[in-house]
Amino acid sequence: MDAVIARRLDSSVPLVGQVARHIISAGGKRLRPALLLMVCGALGYRGDQRLNLAAVVEFIHTATLLHDDVVDESTLRRGRPTANETFGNPASVLVGDFLHSRAFQMMVDAGDMRVMEILSEATNVIAEGEVLQLMNTHDASLDEAGYLRVIRSKTAKLFEASARLGAVLARSTSEVEGACAEYGQALGTAFQVIDDVLDYDGDTAEMGKNLGDDLREGKNTLPLIAAMQRGTTEQSATVRRAIEEGATDELPLILRIVRETGALEVTRAAAAAEAQRAIDAIRALPANSYAEGLLQLAAQLLQRRN
Repeated sequence: MDAVIARRLDSSVPLVGQVARHIISAGGKRLRPALLLMVCGALGYRGDQRLNLAAVVEFIHTATLLHDDVVDESTLRRGRPTANETFGNPASVLVGDFLHSRAFQMMVDAGDMRVMEILSEATNVIAEGEVLQLMNTHDASLDEAGYLRVIRSKTAKLFEASARLGAVLARSTSEVEGACAEYGQALGTAFQVIDDVLDYDGDTAEMGKNLGDDLREGKNTLPLIAAMQRGTTEQSATVRRAIEEGATDELPLILRIVRETGALEVTRAAAAAEAQRAIDAIRALPANSYAEGLLQLAAQLLQRRN
């Protein structure tokens, strides 16, 4: 898959390759393409389109990262300066656009309208999720349902599409395709919930990003929602003010409130419930080493530290 990525990053405009390779070469977990490849393996599909579409998924994900870092004014990702910090906002936005358009060129190679339908819908839902998150910025009244709506659009949708594509390539039944899609959505939701935990309970060196970035950006995530629900009137007011002002000067106090109220445990329990939903869904696949890997992925996700 990495060979496909390297080949399809080729452009007559040197800056395109420089910016794209800056973020792709930084590593990352490659979870979304890995998910597609593992589902293909579990269902017995070995065709070349699995590598092409795995690269497509990674291109779409990378494009969203480039755009996200500009919107969030982020300076650090995966332990390195972000592309916008290195090359500037205009280059990051435009190369993100290039990756989106290249991904759609590669989708056409699959010659399957179902593939086009899944990926075009996913990119549209992701964009809606980004706008929804922007609308919710500095909104301390956001509840858990609203929070989940954002992350199931912004993050989980591409996980869902990746798993579903594996089943589509393998020409699986609608029941198996649906189970794979549910696995992907649940896994993606759990992944993002844990990510939001780590913003208040992680290590900057391990995560490769700054602790408290979500608060600085005015994002009201589940640890803060739980802290406001479980805290005293004074604690809730402090958290609410920090969200509304995007103030990180009180970050040590916010971290203490989040921990003292048990908000991290509440959030981890929510992630565990999603991981269990993923495990239950994937049992519909044949028993083999790939399916076992998918089970392990869901189980081990709760232990991630970066």
